[in-house]
Amino acid sequence: MSSLTLDNRRRAATDRVMRAVLLLGTIVALIPLILVIWYLLKKGLGAWSWDFFTTDPTGNFLGNQGGIKSALLGTIEMVALASIIAIPFGWGVALYLVEFGKESRFASLVRYFVDVMTGVPSIVFGLFIYVTLVLGGWLGSSFAAWKGSIALALLMLPVVTRAAEVVLLLVPNSLREAAMALGTPRWRVVVKVVMPTALPGLITGSLLAVARAAGETAPLLFTATIVNGTTFNLGERMNSLPVQIYTDVGSPNDQLVQRAWGAALALVVLILLTTIVARLASRRSRLS
Repeated sequence: MSSLTLDNRRRAATDRVMRAVLLLGTIVALIPLILVIWYLLKKGLGAWSWDFFTTDPTGNFLGNQGGIKSALLGTIEMVALASIIAIPFGWGVALYLVEFGKESRFASLVRYFVDVMTGVPSIVFGLFIYVTLVLGGWLGSSFAAWKGSIALALLMLPVVTRAAEVVLLLVPNSLREAAMALGTPRWRVVVKVVMPTALPGLITGSLLAVARAAGETAPLLFTATIVNGTTFNLGERMNSLPVQIYTDVGSPNDQLVQRAWGAALALVVLILLTTIVARLASRRSRLS
């Protein structure tokens, strides 16, 4: 038997072993996710009803506790405003780092601070907004939903920036060079070539930041605080799903605990629906 045949068999055996190890690792990684989803469905699905989504929390400890209408709408409003703030800024910073700044000292400094912000705990952003805008802020010394959105935007900004930078670096330089060889200005190359090519990845990276912001509690406790009623005024206090879960899950009332599980399941479904819509939009833009 030749040495070449032995090498081929050894490589085939090694390939089978590594495939088995990767499959085992994938299964192990999926087990916690499956258990979390199963437990959420088991605990939270029983709380869902029409009234659960169409009524506000009542604050009545003994009687009817109400639903999560104000928390659901408040989360959508504040996360939407935070996304409007953070995503364009994050994409802009990433475009500067990849397309214009490159290896300059200022770009390296920006990358360093973005990395530092990525590791900052969410409660620090909440405390920063609380001290600067809630306590004696020149825009009003009170809790407000828009202040919570700014705290969430600060939390999202480094995630959006780093994810966008990685995606933009994956765009082949040949596309840029081909467009610039035709005499196209650099800014038009970025707008017409680089951004459309990287758009699906940019959306996916932004969704990571949106998902993180939607589940944060600490920044909202310091900025938007806790209320029961529904409001669409971003200048007032506003409820949110994470805060509602936080206040309900520690209650000795079983109905409030069940409402917390239902709210947690609603939060997961909300993020899932957002992801599906964004994926469909990015796929349509890529096909067009």
